[in-house]
Amino acid sequence: MHDMKMLAYLGDAVFELEVRKHILDMGITDPKEANQLALGYVTATRQARALKNILPLLNEEETELCRKGRNLKSENAPKSATFAEYRMATALEILFGYLYRENRYDRLREIIVLVLQECVNS
Repeated sequence: MHDMKMLAYLGDAVFELEVRKHILDMGITDPKEANQLALGYVTATRQARALKNILPLLNEEETELCRKGRNLKSENAPKSATFAEYRMATALEILFGYLYRENRYDRLREIIVLVLQECVNS
């Protein structure tokens, strides 16, 4: 198994890239506007809410990975989120990082699309 903190690190970058791609696909051309929009997707609060909503759609392996990620000890949480939200967001980033490392790009894309939809709807 990969180091969970490094999977979160990788998953954060993967999601950031996907968010930026999504914003470009929306036709946004102003970098300042794009950055403001991106901030709405990458908050721990929104990611935590998105994970809660998509958990029933994850398979057993993905659910277990998220459970382990949620239980990962962390020294700090961002000012804009609770520890619980921060841990849920970390779990989601671990899932993204894991799927990316395992070259499971189709499944990664499926989950990212679901998360982006949840972020828009929340």
